[in-house]
Amino acid sequence: MKSRVGGIARACAVATVLSACADEGTGGPGVVEPVPPPSKVRFCTNGSADGYPCSGMDLVSRLGREQIGLTVGIVNDMWGWTDPATGTEWALIGHSQGTSFVSLADADDPVYTGFLPVTDGAAESAWRDIKVYRDHAFIVADAAGQHGMQVVDLTQLRGITTTPSRVRPLTVYHGFHSAHNLVINEETGFAYAVGGSGGGETCGGGLHMIDIRNPANPTFAGCFTDASTGRGNSGYTHDATCVVYGGPDAEHRGKEVCFGSNENALSIADVSNKSAPTALASTSYPRVGYTHQGWLDEAHAYLYMNDEFDEFREDVTSTRTIVWDVSDLDDPVVVHEFIGTTQAVDHNLYIVGDLMYQSNYLSGLRVIDISDRENPTEVAYFDVEPGGANIARMNGSWSNYPFFASGIIGVTSMGIGSDGGVFFVRLSGN
Repeated sequence: MKSRVGGIARACAVATVLSACADEGTGGPGVVEPVPPPSKVRFCTNGSADGYPCSGMDLVSRLGREQIGLTVGIVNDMWGWTDPATGTEWALIGHSQGTSFVSLADADDPVYTGFLPVTDGAAESAWRDIKVYRDHAFIVADAAGQHGMQVVDLTQLRGITTTPSRVRPLTVYHGFHSAHNLVINEETGFAYAVGGSGGGETCGGGLHMIDIRNPANPTFAGCFTDASTGRGNSGYTHDATCVVYGGPDAEHRGKEVCFGSNENALSIADVSNKSAPTALASTSYPRVGYTHQGWLDEAHAYLYMNDEFDEFREDVTSTRTIVWDVSDLDDPVVVHEFIGTTQAVDHNLYIVGDLMYQSNYLSGLRVIDISDRENPTEVAYFDVEPGGANIARMNGSWSNYPFFASGIIGVTSMGIGSDGGVFFVRLSGN
């Protein structure tokens, strides 16, 4: 996992705080430093940034649905890539019609640069997922027919001069037809397609393991399904996070471990041996609705999980995040239920250092301080649906990407009844 950088170096890039950087110049007395152009950032003032409700977060820029090439359907997931040769940050945005590639070379003026449609012969889909490994994007779609996993060499984006241009995949892996989600462990070079359906080797909806160390030639490596989990004991995995475990449990340290969100339970598996993966634990929690997605803290001691249906079913009063102590992988324990400030449904969440970034549908991006691991506290938010009540409904922010070194955070908005699109925000003061 990556770290978010901050401090005076990044603040100096914003014209409105140049006075704070007076001592950071290199020209010396009498030398006039070049002045950057005025920032277009809409600062969060009195609870609003350009009409969007906020607290502690500023709006850097935004592209609506049509500005990223979407004419029918919704915006869904996103990921990011930083070009190692140029330093340019790129937002990779999924939607019903394919994947859009947006350059953040100037985050004030993002450029819709390229578009990758669905695989020939596949169907458009409301579900798309994107991850990155070794300068390649790997893309899957659910309920999309024979879509497979698209592999895109992202370095081709550097050479695009006419925008937007058609982006073509390097290859398409057809070991399965459709998958709901995709997990990549960048340390090992293995991908895990989950929620497989519609043909090929679905692995019962569990982990379909793929060796992607040669991105041009993805190779099937095995299956893992925990039949004690999932609706009807199907072993279906909705999402997962896979790491080389470095946490407190010495027995499993150094092994490749996947933490699966399996509809009604947390599933933990040792997948070090792809031909013989083993279940370590599976357990549920009170008032389970739909175990959706989770993310580890950077010490691999706690897992934070969202449940997508508990708010709909009114099993909880407000947005609930399940906090697991996973310091013993054979016996994970729920140690806290963090209750948010609205009734919105929690969706994808990610962790950088002591901050958790939650996309919570109609209440937008919520930023949670987890420095006290068992007692989270909300510290900031940016609501991408200003006209809607923050209630349990499937609309608003699907996902976010908080891993850019610049501190820019991408946030998607589905666009049901609104223009939707992608927002680029930042914590105030960055």
